[in-house]
Amino acid sequence: MQDCAGRKKEYLLNQGCARMVTDWRTGRIAMDEERDLLLGPGEREALWRQVAAAVESYVKEVDGLTVAPLLDPAAIRALVEQVRFDSPIAPDEAVSFAIDGLRNHQVHTPHPRYFGLFNPAPTTMGIAADTLVAAFNSQLAAWSHNPFAAEVEMRLAREIGAKFGYERAATDGVFCSGGAEANHTALLSALRHHFPRVSEDGLFALDARPVLYASSEAHHSFAKAVRLCGLGSGSIRAIRADAHLRMDPAALEQQIDRDRAEGLAPFMVIGTAGTTSAGAIDPLAELAEVSDSEGLWFHVDAAWGGAAAFVPELRSLLAGIERADSITFDAHKWLSVPMGAGLFLTRHPDALTDTFATAQSYMPRDAEGLDIVDPFNKSMQWSRRFIGLKVFLSLAVAGWEGYARAIRRQTAMGDLLRETLESEGWRVVNRTPLPTVCFVDGRSTRGAEADYLRAICAAVVSSGRAWLSTTVLGGSTPALRACVTNYRTGPDDVRALVDALNEARTAA
Repeated sequence: MQDCAGRKKEYLLNQGCARMVTDWRTGRIAMDEERDLLLGPGEREALWRQVAAAVESYVKEVDGLTVAPLLDPAAIRALVEQVRFDSPIAPDEAVSFAIDGLRNHQVHTPHPRYFGLFNPAPTTMGIAADTLVAAFNSQLAAWSHNPFAAEVEMRLAREIGAKFGYERAATDGVFCSGGAEANHTALLSALRHHFPRVSEDGLFALDARPVLYASSEAHHSFAKAVRLCGLGSGSIRAIRADAHLRMDPAALEQQIDRDRAEGLAPFMVIGTAGTTSAGAIDPLAELAEVSDSEGLWFHVDAAWGGAAAFVPELRSLLAGIERADSITFDAHKWLSVPMGAGLFLTRHPDALTDTFATAQSYMPRDAEGLDIVDPFNKSMQWSRRFIGLKVFLSLAVAGWEGYARAIRRQTAMGDLLRETLESEGWRVVNRTPLPTVCFVDGRSTRGAEADYLRAICAAVVSSGRAWLSTTVLGGSTPALRACVTNYRTGPDDVRALVDALNEARTAA
């Protein structure tokens, strides 16, 4: 032991570790560097108390904060520059700096008057789970390194897949950073399914250019995905939407026929269950019918609206989703877990491994011979965070019925918002059973003009009383957009938003 310790001492000294402290009786070597990164027991205990107190304070007080900050890039940059990495500060001071920065300089998406872009208040169990994952530094690459994490995530994929109508035993899935990665995964899986040579020979192996189809209202993550895959933005066919902003199946069939006649290679149809702008749900059963008849991969982007499947009376809105070859679902949207928690699901058990499995010699082989698949062989990512724990613990405590109650409440608040707006002269211009409300000012001659609506939005946001946005529907109809995305939003919050809108209208 002493010889070993002596050799280690000599090595570390040769490496310039000048602040080493040794105990040659035990052979242990301790360094000040360890204390720099781990901190001492007393410091850690104080730090955990400080962080826990800050979290609890924020949860209690967020309702009273202004929803959005003042936007001053120069001031924010100057604030961040105050911390000097060549002059270390005390742990409590560093944490206080971060707490103040987050409190004063962010849009408070957990605020019940944030009517925004699918960013809800996180569940308490989700916060606890992310804390545990950070401390244990769980990572999913090799199954043997964290079999608990790997099996938790597979259990969730099968349970959530079953809610969408998939056969539980045949469902496969993988957690992702978010819906964009899940949609990219769907595109890669569809390509590999239709053109197996792509994996080895790339797009050069193809005799015809692949094309895919999505509504003109679909999420723009697909525009990124086709560029990243080398297909190019011209490979997406934007199919016109009907008066309710749903993809037109007849227009889809016509475009497929035209593309085949031109020698192109259709391979994928994308339906959307809850469009970002207006909450529209494509006619999924009809799209599944077209996809089946044409032999195309059918993917449903249900990143937000998919949670309707968890509420019995809303499940029919997603009729046909069970026929999808794959589904995108974001638990950090309507399941309210902390960012980010995307999920890709498929009813084809081999799709992910066919797409992502790769031979290697350096990964652990502890589980060789067992009935498992290493997570890195099913994902775009290699080593990755244990995303599923925040979903697992949140479901374990709330249960499906707890989530159904929360989703019902938000849907009811969406209905209340529509009713309140219309009673006070605002005109709702989208039609969806989901709590996304798009509207214009029915009392002003300029009430449907983009500049006017942007000014109304800016006045409400700058007041700090609520947050909403503007959008353009169908490519040409400007509108204000307010989405109930927080399980804590209640009638008083709806009333506060409408009051702020009314005051902005009066001042315009």
